[in-house]
Amino acid sequence: MDLHLEVIAGEGRRVGLERALRDAVRDGQLAPGARLPATRRLAEELGVSRGTVKAAYDQLIAEGFLTARQGAGTEVAPLPALDAAPLKAAARAPVPRFDLRPGSPDVGAFPAAAWLRAVRRAVATAPVSAYDYGDPLGRIELRVALSEYLGRARGVVAPPERIVVTSGAVQGLALLTRVLAGADVAMEDPGLPFHREVVRRGGGRVVPVPVDERGVEVDGLGDPAAVVVTPAHQYPTGVTLHPSRRRALTDWARARGALVVEDDYDGEFRYDRQPVGALQGMAPDRVVYLGTASKTLGPALRLGWMVLPPHLVGPVADAKLHSDHSTETLGQLALAELIRSHAYDRHVRACRLRYRRRRDRLVERLGQRRRVQGIAAGLHALVEVGDEAAVLARAAVEGLAVGSLREHWHTAGSREGLVVGYGTPREGAYPGALDALARVLELGHS
Repeated sequence: MDLHLEVIAGEGRRVGLERALRDAVRDGQLAPGARLPATRRLAEELGVSRGTVKAAYDQLIAEGFLTARQGAGTEVAPLPALDAAPLKAAARAPVPRFDLRPGSPDVGAFPAAAWLRAVRRAVATAPVSAYDYGDPLGRIELRVALSEYLGRARGVVAPPERIVVTSGAVQGLALLTRVLAGADVAMEDPGLPFHREVVRRGGGRVVPVPVDERGVEVDGLGDPAAVVVTPAHQYPTGVTLHPSRRRALTDWARARGALVVEDDYDGEFRYDRQPVGALQGMAPDRVVYLGTASKTLGPALRLGWMVLPPHLVGPVADAKLHSDHSTETLGQLALAELIRSHAYDRHVRACRLRYRRRRDRLVERLGQRRRVQGIAAGLHALVEVGDEAAVLARAAVEGLAVGSLREHWHTAGSREGLVVGYGTPREGAYPGALDALARVLELGHS
């Protein structure tokens, strides 16, 4: 191993080496369990005798900073128990006993074998240039694959030259906000608080726009530069944007020269009829389409995409260049291979069946005693409750994590409810999570 030490001249070689090693351990430069170089190797690198290094090691072993075992070499000693406990406690995130929070898929269903095959094929065929700095727009292989897939699966008009690959949909929203340079951005109310914060931190001014049983109320939009919507499956109410509202929204954007930002975060998961096509297909010149692999594959991949009107491609690519230059390449190549081989389609279909079964079990378990909304699509449902605070308190006692409708309002909303994510639990944990939810809602036993 390489080891950088600050040995101060004039201290004496052994004393200086002891101090440098001691400081490296105390400061965390050398972590507990780190193996030190052999005495002969370190002596050669520092230009000192092997005896000097051995004497320094022996002194620090005596002081408890290092440990040595025959045949195992010299290592940094473990931290004392009292010092280690706070570090371990800080590293542990609370894990609920039952997890029905919205926002994540069942990551245990990640198609590891198919992904590994795609990575192998992608690496085997990748040009040497793939290992250099990438194009801010993204790898052309993925943009071509996405162009074909989004066109046939979501009805998106997506020429490869108008696609920008991002590190998730959140980055796409942040880049667009930066390009809009402090403009008013209308956002659904209720809506995802995190997305509102992304817009605010990007310099945008968030303007709430109400959502009713037909989706976003277009008549209440006013004159912002853009509006962010979730038309396929509104988050968190679960309603689908009504056809008349879809037309009104695109008419509004054209009349005012404004943008509609379509977050199609779970558009592939429609259960009771054919998926509703993307809004972008109705007005490619006024709609920015945001998509992601987070719900279909897994959030850890950090892969998303934007399909932009022509006049925004240059400004967004420039913002991407000066943000993180480009999205990592190997994941893009693997996803392109997964799409081209139709393994991605097969995985999405399998997930659609799995999540539909979970949706059906949720509705069956809650029966007629609770109103469950937004169940035609997606990975979450809205369950109306009379006293949200009391229900959440019971959930905490049960060890059940679930979303709160109250947290999604821009200001205090008139409705209360639970946002139940049925995609999150692993397959074996789902029945127990439903039983916990039923107990919290005081519905009795299954």
